[in-house]
Amino acid sequence: MIGITERAGSRPEQSTYCPEYVKQVTEYETVLFDNDGILVDPPAAETQREATQAAFREVGVTDIDEQHLNAIVTGVTVDGLAELCTDCGIDPETFWAARERHDERSQLEAFESGTRGCYDDVACLTELSQPCGVVSNNHHSTVAFVLEFFGLCPLFDTYYGREKTVESLRLKKPNPHYLERALADLDAESALYVGDSESDVVAADRAGIDSAFVRRSHCRDATLSVTPTYEVATLHEVVRIADGRSVCTQ
Repeated sequence: MIGITERAGSRPEQSTYCPEYVKQVTEYETVLFDNDGILVDPPAAETQREATQAAFREVGVTDIDEQHLNAIVTGVTVDGLAELCTDCGIDPETFWAARERHDERSQLEAFESGTRGCYDDVACLTELSQPCGVVSNNHHSTVAFVLEFFGLCPLFDTYYGREKTVESLRLKKPNPHYLERALADLDAESALYVGDSESDVVAADRAGIDSAFVRRSHCRDATLSVTPTYEVATLHEVVRIADGRSVCTQ
């Protein structure tokens, strides 16, 4: 478990990324971070499947269609959820409430058991002097748990996850809704959003801010159809970018 008690002064860090050229950047007034895959390990697909199966069983669906299961696990839309529930003869609101409850429970258990952890390089965020925030597609309550459980609350001045409602599916990234709410809280003219997915890059672009794509092990070979402002390997490089220092990038 990582305990964060204060922000320290900036210290130069040696980049671990193999550079092709050095890029000079401008200091940002605020930095926003994704949660899963950036601050903490992403949820395991099998854990998400088990939570979804439990939700189906709770509402009376015992013969679970594999396509329906995959649709929920990989990111269902509001319209897709409605169609799926019609096929199963279940109420969307009732099923989704069960799914969110089981999904959150499975995540909290994974953190508490040590199955999911906090990335070591999160500790370097104590070097940031500007106000920071977290914006996640995960539940708001799950993000709150993560920040408290890993002692990360002092690092962040605001945070947003989505509500456990069907309607929240319309608002999650790449929709910039929660990014814009965080930016309004921090009242900054220049901002950087740090994520690990294409939807993070698109959401940042739609919010009118720069993006840093972190190639963690789970997305190291990902091919993006959009271009982030920066690509880095660790949060140490994000600190350099945020402080306006030159950064090695590809």
